[in-house]
Amino acid sequence: MSIVTECDVLVLREGIHGMPAVEYATALRERVGGEVRLARTPAEERDLVAETPVVTGTSIDEALLERADALELFACAYAGTDHLPLDALAERGVAVTTASGVHGPNVAEHVVGSMLVFARRLHEGWRRQRRREWRAYRSRELADSTVTVVGLGAIGQATAERLAGFGVETLGIRYSPERGGPTDEVLGFEELHDALARTEYLALACPLTEETRGLIDTAAFETVPSEAVLINVARGPVVDTDALVAALRSNAIRGAALDVTDPEPLPRDHPLWAFENALITPHSAGHTPRYYDRLADVVATNLERVAESDAYEGLKNQVL
Repeated sequence: MSIVTECDVLVLREGIHGMPAVEYATALRERVGGEVRLARTPAEERDLVAETPVVTGTSIDEALLERADALELFACAYAGTDHLPLDALAERGVAVTTASGVHGPNVAEHVVGSMLVFARRLHEGWRRQRRREWRAYRSRELADSTVTVVGLGAIGQATAERLAGFGVETLGIRYSPERGGPTDEVLGFEELHDALARTEYLALACPLTEETRGLIDTAAFETVPSEAVLINVARGPVVDTDALVAALRSNAIRGAALDVTDPEPLPRDHPLWAFENALITPHSAGHTPRYYDRLADVVATNLERVAESDAYEGLKNQVL
């Protein structure tokens, strides 16, 4: 990759997935020719953001945005943008890009791993190990199951590709099914319940929008077979939490693997913690030691395009 020149970048202080922002700044310095600065305190963020054209980090609030007089591009370190002040960014004419695609391989592995846990009932094995109990239990095979993947972006596609060797039937749900995808069938959202009726593993990998908020509700849990397992690596509010709790409590589904919840973080007294057939991880599916390298590649590619075109347009993962 060629080097970007004459472009200053500010890395905001908040890291991601437990990895300090200094590692991100280091990865950028290896790829970007201009000065890359890391703000280590709120005061440094306020001072440096006023004079830097490119800012990158997990988020930027409106108070910091008010001081960003030179800002041309905010490179979000997350794939989603529902937490950003997009209207305020648009009013100021700031381009916005995301980390879409950075998580694809590792989150897909998390999804497939969750399916294997439930198929082989490894969580039951762990419980018996803790009790030092040598007693056999029954399990299943993942092969010949039907897996529905809701959302065929980078994560959904990577999930389907990794399932290819497991002998499962895959159904993909996306807004534009005519675009196709790596699943055996590609259906539109209007066909979701038809897919749910024959689903044994339901993987949610879609963005949170007004259309997907509460998508998996009581009616959805009534539609899926009772042996179905829900895997949510999308956003917590895509699932109606009360409906999920009721489905787990009544054994209307076999189980759930939740990397995201609503609310999040999940309160210590929330009933979801108590279910033995619920596997909960703290929004950590996106973690990979390659995260910052992949994200820095995206940002460096975009800065190269800016240097060549002298415009913040046509960038990779550009949403604004």
